[in-house]
Amino acid sequence: MEKIKMTTPLVEMDGDEMTRILWADIKKELLEPFIELKTEYYDLGLPQREKTRDQVTVDSAEATKKYGVAVKCATITPNAQRVEEYKLSQMWKSPNGTIRAILDGTVFRAPIMVQGVSPVVKNWKKPITIARHAYGDVYKNSEFQPKGPGKAELVFTDDHGKETRQTIFEFQGPGVLQGQYNTDASISSFAHSCFQYALDVKQDLWFATKDTISKQYDHRFKDIFQEIFDAEYKERFAKAGIEYFYTLIDDAVARVIRSGGGFIWACKNYDGDVMSDMVSTAFGSLAMMTSVLVSPEGNYEYEAAHGTVTRHYYKYLKGEETSTNPMATIFAWTGALRKRGELDGIPELEAFADKLERACVETIESGVMTKDLAGLWEGAAQAKAVNSLEFLQAIRAKLEKKL
Repeated sequence: MEKIKMTTPLVEMDGDEMTRILWADIKKELLEPFIELKTEYYDLGLPQREKTRDQVTVDSAEATKKYGVAVKCATITPNAQRVEEYKLSQMWKSPNGTIRAILDGTVFRAPIMVQGVSPVVKNWKKPITIARHAYGDVYKNSEFQPKGPGKAELVFTDDHGKETRQTIFEFQGPGVLQGQYNTDASISSFAHSCFQYALDVKQDLWFATKDTISKQYDHRFKDIFQEIFDAEYKERFAKAGIEYFYTLIDDAVARVIRSGGGFIWACKNYDGDVMSDMVSTAFGSLAMMTSVLVSPEGNYEYEAAHGTVTRHYYKYLKGEETSTNPMATIFAWTGALRKRGELDGIPELEAFADKLERACVETIESGVMTKDLAGLWEGAAQAKAVNSLEFLQAIRAKLEKKL
């Protein structure tokens, strides 16, 4: 068959460790034989981030704003051990955090569902998408440990020098305190991204905070969402036949467990971090979780929801066989290719993405899978656990029959 041609490049962000190996294999086995891949390449591997003093991460985010669609491999967020291991000059920030801040985006994560790997919550029949507000809160907090008695205060000094003070707590002994923030602009961007994404996928949108306890911080989120919905999206939601629903976070958790799935659950930053892991595990595996960062301006960055699979990488370096699940990384590519095709008017590219995803699912449903899924497979005795390359080759065989 003739290769599918692209007109606009994807922003391609390479990554680290085992996922970097999978990245190259996926391109070689599943993409380059069928598509004339057109990408603007950025190496976000930790050595290159060190070499450029992390400028490459900033450049990749700016390129995403230019071209509109990016696909990203998993990357290392270094801790003290990684600084020593990679001989880094400093503990570079999370690439995901840097990109999210530049794009001002919201992260949407949804499970890849296949027959044979049933959700732990038996009544979940459709995917639940977590929309995480990836800005501020505890991730940008300031913390302090008082060593003895004293008064902790919140102090705000406006541009005219006027101070407003509020007592947090009067300590009688050692303790710990924390300050966090958010902005109306970021919350508004979060709301717009969630409402627009719900309209794109035609699914109900839930949002939850704890505004009864946090009467200003959390309540501000609730108010901004409602104001924007009433002013700009209420009629569009009604026309699309979907609903916007607000409730308290504890009520939302109970409702989610009782639900059948098939909706978007918008969460503040920390809530989204926790709930996305809960949802992915309950659906089967973090390796079967898609992730897309969506900005209010309509820029999209697709990635896998998991990390760099360090343990498998060390085995790979020793020449040992690995069975790393590439599904989430493949779906990052298909999501980006589908969106590129949609924006550029290339239906063949959209169709290819659909067929590749279907080939992936059918490969697993036929009983061929990586070891992580074999342990979850309902017919485990019939499951054939293969290494990563064999799994990709099995997918390619099914894909070729569809093209």
